[in-house]
Amino acid sequence: MGNQFDVIIIGAGPAGIFTALELTKCKPGIRPLILDNGRTIDERRCPARTTGKCVNCKVCAIMNGWAGAGAFSDGKLSLSHEVGGNLTDYMTEDEAQALIDYADTVYTGFGAPDTVHGLNDRKVEEIAYEASKHNIKLIPCPVRHMGTELAFEVLRNMYLHLMEKTQTVFWEQTSARELIVEDGAIRGVNVERADGKQEAVYAPYVIAAPGRGGAQWLSGAAKAAGIHTMNNEVDIGVRVEVPNSVMDHLTKHLYEAKLVYYSDTFENKVRTFCMNPGGLVSEEHYEGGIAVVNGHSYKEDNRKTGNTNFAMLVSTRFTRPFDQPIEYGKYIAQLGNMLTGGGIMVQRLGDLLQGRRTDESRLRKSTTVPTLKTAVAGDLSFVLPQRYLTSIVEALRAFDKLAPGLYSKNTLLYGVEVKFYSSKVEVKPNFETQVQGLYAIGDGAGITRGLMQASVTGVVVARDIAARG
Repeated sequence: MGNQFDVIIIGAGPAGIFTALELTKCKPGIRPLILDNGRTIDERRCPARTTGKCVNCKVCAIMNGWAGAGAFSDGKLSLSHEVGGNLTDYMTEDEAQALIDYADTVYTGFGAPDTVHGLNDRKVEEIAYEASKHNIKLIPCPVRHMGTELAFEVLRNMYLHLMEKTQTVFWEQTSARELIVEDGAIRGVNVERADGKQEAVYAPYVIAAPGRGGAQWLSGAAKAAGIHTMNNEVDIGVRVEVPNSVMDHLTKHLYEAKLVYYSDTFENKVRTFCMNPGGLVSEEHYEGGIAVVNGHSYKEDNRKTGNTNFAMLVSTRFTRPFDQPIEYGKYIAQLGNMLTGGGIMVQRLGDLLQGRRTDESRLRKSTTVPTLKTAVAGDLSFVLPQRYLTSIVEALRAFDKLAPGLYSKNTLLYGVEVKFYSSKVEVKPNFETQVQGLYAIGDGAGITRGLMQASVTGVVVARDIAARG
């Protein structure tokens, strides 16, 4: 068999995993190869999680390895086609919802909990009604919350299933370099193994599912192969942290309150994302040592904190000649890193509104105690463009009408939160590119923005390949 496989999957995140799960279910004898530049799930170790300090590992264990960024995420499965990506650009709403429902059964089959938040809850309708009075849109979305610890176990169970009960092969610490394209069709991938050895692997089908960490690689690989791409939105903002008491009346029913507001001054779309009741603010690192802020929460009550955190992101779609959304996001993040010596910045909202830097003494006075202990007190106005900051402040003021106490001087803002979406790769409804046999899926392809929709794209591709015989 050597370097010949039936299918090559680039990226071991949810999109790649679900491709392999569905392929091996539809065609039990198939032999897929999954590549990832990280480690197996049991070997993923992040020093910052034990020492509290990032040591800039060559390959970030938070972002890379089996299960991708989802391994250490909050493990929220959004069960609505309206949340987590752009599936309905490629299929009907009914088709998207049916696929989400199916992917959900796969997650529960591997150990995800039965509880679903925000389902058939009259209170949710009341919250949506109240939000509409203040020009806020609440996007109802049932959520199955696995929690950081259970998400890890569920994704680990998928790994064990594929390795022990199918013909799937996983090459860890292996990076895809170039796509091998001949006569308009994919032939394979040039890869680099952990020891630095470069070799070619071949298959009639290649699925590019590199996740957010590999979005820039995919953008470059697509251009090299002559595949059309389109500018995606750039989402830049902050992570907000407040006491649980401010958000409990929302999160109790919704778990994650997905709110959308259009700023008064610039009419930019501002949305909440990745809400973590009783959670922790965290940091993640990208190639080049870029640190960005994130957040997660645990399922077990004894591991919860007294705070709730969530992202507030401003969405911008740039037009031509701009074609570097990832580079722009990284540039903003680097500005924040520059002012903190390489870490995450935190500022009280009250200090931001008064035009002054938060220093250590002011941070110590905050009644909201930061959960990211390594965050450096600073001034976000030196990092984020005025358009972004103004839009965020206006949205916070509006959301305060739903969650009194949110627009408080002691509300903490961490920066920078950036979502690196690739330039959207042009694909057909089956997610095949203009190169025959080459598919592009998941977050790295600019198609999805979360665990569930990324998983669905893997199912679609697997079924398409299986149907070809």
